[in-house]
Amino acid sequence: MDRLPFRATPLASTYEAFDSLPVAILLDNVRSMYNVGSFFRTADAAAAEKLLLTGITACPPKSGIRKTALGAEETVRWEHARDPMPVLDGLRERGYEIAAIETTPHAVDLFEWVPAFPVCIVFGHEVDGIRPEVAARCDTHIRIPMLGSKHSLNVATAGGVVLFELLRKYRALAMQAGA
Repeated sequence: MDRLPFRATPLASTYEAFDSLPVAILLDNVRSMYNVGSFFRTADAAAAEKLLLTGITACPPKSGIRKTALGAEETVRWEHARDPMPVLDGLRERGYEIAAIETTPHAVDLFEWVPAFPVCIVFGHEVDGIRPEVAARCDTHIRIPMLGSKHSLNVATAGGVVLFELLRKYRALAMQAGA
């Protein structure tokens, strides 16, 4: 029997309210090219606006990026800047909420956060996290709830969690506006 426990709707109709997700992703000092490639692939999957690569973060063309991006480095808009500060200042001038994805004492739970789109999500070094001066430039600090014995995720995995939660929240706003 082909009965489904829910009413199936075409995926495209659910997301046609917008062309891209108004989210920029800033990677500062992300050292692994494989993580950078994973961010490209996830940014493509969620139709994120742009990937901003700063500090020591590698940028295309690099084989390590290409290996995990699987061509997304060709489809996602990206920029490279050595210093993230002018990039963050420019985003703020254009009305972006800048959110550090980092567990800090004053961080807001990802699922309780009400983002003010457009948003720039900031990720830092895999071991050291976001540099203090970069974190100080952020409007909001967001933590991903950790229930197990480990208190962090791989940076690219964390990026996927946050990006798709933002996609879910933005889709809800778009559907609300259309209702």
